[in-house]
Amino acid sequence: MSSMEISNLTKEKIEKMFSEGNRFDSRKLTDFRDFIIEKNISNTAEGSTRVKLGKTEVLVGVKMLVGEPYPDSPDKGNLSVSADLLPLASPRFESGPPQFDAIELPRLVDRIIRHSGILELEKLVIKEGEKVWTIAIDIYPINDDGNLIDAATLGAVVALRNSFLPSLDKNDRPDYEDRTKTHLPINKEVIPMCFSFYKLGNSLVLDPTREEEEACDTKITFGISKIGDEHRINSCQKKGKEIFTSEEVTQMMDIITKKFDELNKKLKNFL
Repeated sequence: MSSMEISNLTKEKIEKMFSEGNRFDSRKLTDFRDFIIEKNISNTAEGSTRVKLGKTEVLVGVKMLVGEPYPDSPDKGNLSVSADLLPLASPRFESGPPQFDAIELPRLVDRIIRHSGILELEKLVIKEGEKVWTIAIDIYPINDDGNLIDAATLGAVVALRNSFLPSLDKNDRPDYEDRTKTHLPINKEVIPMCFSFYKLGNSLVLDPTREEEEACDTKITFGISKIGDEHRINSCQKKGKEIFTSEEVTQMMDIITKKFDELNKKLKNFL
């Protein structure tokens, strides 16, 4: 999301378009691209999805592992999220040690899911204080055309909702060849989503393309869920030096509730 990655001329053109309420692909500033989610794309994962958000494409897999509980939660299962950002997905990604984006992406998805309450982790205990199930979510972008965090969150939620537990042998080791008909313990009343607002000049945009991301000065990502008629903010993280005014924050809160309900209707078609 660095303006150093694009020319000043391109940035000025995008900023001018945003100020006039326009985008290259004719969307409004807060419109999402159409998305498609395919389920059960992996034969070895307990749950998996392929998300296509415009030209952005992400694979998400859920694997169930058995291990020790975290010391601060001996009566709950574990959640672990990882991401592999390979150069084949984007010229922004490099081989070698993880860059900031490779750390930020799984961390934000983890927080959004964990704090929404969608997972009933207390039901993943095999032997309290000794053995629990660990939900391992792996994220693999295969084409990055912007907004990976929001796309990966959609994929993770659908993958979790369609995951099954493997059976356990007499030593409490998972038998991956014997998948049970037991779904992951999920609170089906909760559907978390992610909304990342990007700012360029005085304009706020949702679901940017890669070029739009690179032009923007700063962003803020909200993890949102809804219980009954109440929308809840479960997580929030800002990146970039530019500030958001109180008026912009109020504007974002109004947009979030409307966009959540709009995307929730579409997402239910894939659950």
